[in-house]
Parts: sequence; structure tokens; C-alpha cells
Amino acid sequence: MRITIQNQTFVLHPTGALFWEDKKWLLISDVHLGKVSHFRKHGVAVPNNAILENFSRLTKVAEFFSPEKVIFLGDLFHSSINQEWDLFEEWVSCCVSEITLIAGNHDIINKKHYTDIHIEVLQFLEVDGFLLTHHPKENKGWFNFSGHIHPGVTLRGLGGQSLKLPCFFQKENQMILPAFGEFTGKHMMRPEQGDLIYAIAMDEIVIVNSK
Repeated sequence: MRITIQNQTFVLHPTGALFWEDKKWLLISDVHLGKVSHFRKHGVAVPNNAILENFSRLTKVAEFFSPEKVIFLGDLFHSSINQEWDLFEEWVSCCVSEITLIAGNHDIINKKHYTDIHIEVLQFLEVDGFLLTHHPKENKGWFNFSGHIHPGVTLRGLGGQSLKLPCFFQKENQMILPAFGEFTGKHMMRPEQGDLIYAIAMDEIVIVNSK
């Protein structure tokens, strides 16, 4: 789905990624690589194929858009280095795009590990009136793209049934991206008047009316 913000065109993708057409930048938030391995190490029964699913989705969306730059909006790796770091290094070696990480609260791995594989690590990025961060920010004069929240929305049917879906959550000067990674959970948002919700329903983006 294509949308326009401040005369710039963006594509919302069902993976939860956002493509900035004018810059040819791909924004991805909250992949949480290593989380599955971390939980399995501590005895939580998480399917091992969730590890490969993250990398498969990263590859597919990067190949689909062929971006000049991939920008991760924080929480790229869930905690300390584990077996998934080797898979990530392999993925980076095959990625032809520049890669930047906007550091999030879970990004505790030493910055040198990223710079050694040619990934730029920043705390935030300001460009053309847009502010890219991990935590949502409301800075006057800037439109903020962020993550961290893992936004979701609850859709209710006439028969009382409900469905919880990940979503892109947009306020007047802010858009929070859904978590890209498998096994990341969702925080159900409570929209106010004027907020826009773009729900991810399988392979489609669906606009949900705000209150």
C-alpha cells in the first residue's frame, strides 16, 4: 500500500517493513534476532524454524524492493550474541544494500561487532524533516518513524469474535512500525480521533478506521 507523508511516498509492506520510495530506503523495526535461540536455551519450547523464518523474510523483502539502504529501527538483536549471529553475518555478506542500525534498548551487543561487518550504528537519524528513532518521539517540526511498541489492533466482528493483528500506527507527526520478527508479541493500541491504523491481514494491508 502506497501512502504519502510530507510529499514523500512510502510503501507499507505486509512483512511490517516500510519502503521510502524517494530515498530507496527500507525501514525495518524490532527483528529481535537471537530471541528464539535465547528462549530455547532457557527451556522455552519455541519452534526452531522461527529462526530461519526471520532470515527468510528479511531476504524476501530486501529482494522485493532492492533498496540502496536498509535501516533497522532498533532491537535488531534481542540480547547477547548467540548462534543466530553467525546467520546474521552470513545474511549481511549477501546483502548488497548499505545497512544502518538505529540502536534500541535490546541492542546491547558491542558496537564493534556491527562496524566489523560494515554496519553503521546510530542513536537516531534526521533527514529531510523526518526523524528516525527506536523509541517513539514527538519532536516539533519532525515526522517520526519508530518502533519499540510492537503495535497491534483488535478487530471485532458482529458476532462478538475478535482478531488481533499487527499494524502500522500513525498519528499526526508519527508512525510506529510493527515488529518484523517472529515471536515478538503485540501491544494493542487505543487510537484517538485522527489516528490511522494500517492492519496487516495475511498478505494485505487494511486501513482500519480510527475512533
